[in-house]
Amino acid sequence: MGLISALPGLGAAARGVGQAVGGVAEVFTINRTKQAAADHAEQIAALDQFGAEFAQSKRTWFDSIIDGVNRLPRPGMALATMGLFAYAMQDPLGFSLRMQGLALVPEPLWWLMGAVVSFYFGARELHHVRTRAAPAGQDVARVMATVEALENTQAKRDDAQEQVESNPVIAQWQARNG
Repeated sequence: MGLISALPGLGAAARGVGQAVGGVAEVFTINRTKQAAADHAEQIAALDQFGAEFAQSKRTWFDSIIDGVNRLPRPGMALATMGLFAYAMQDPLGFSLRMQGLALVPEPLWWLMGAVVSFYFGARELHHVRTRAAPAGQDVARVMATVEALENTQAKRDDAQEQVESNPVIAQWQARNG
């Protein structure tokens, strides 16, 4: 040990070689820590931008009314469908007459109605997907710590397996009992 410390500049040279090898290795493989930090920073920047775009200074009574009206179509359509079943049971002849009237609706009008309903619910779903809460910074850090712990556990298990395989006494015992 005294011999190594006696050689001047050996520690600095070894450190420089190690950094050079690490730099070369990063050319061929991605540094996962740096990549995760960059992804996290990008996600936080996107969330901040979305937050700035959709931040409302104050809601007016008109905004509240429009939000309420926008919530009516889905329950209205569900209740209307249930109402059709009740109407069919109460007045079968009237129901049949109205269904015959629907059979006379031209096909392009059905396509138009289908498009309107599809775009309404598609836009609504897209809105919910876009506003769904993304993992916060703490969640990302927690997930990264869990992944790191799992990788360490895997590495320890691999090391233990290598030790077992390289131990002739254990191999002999396994051959006898296995």
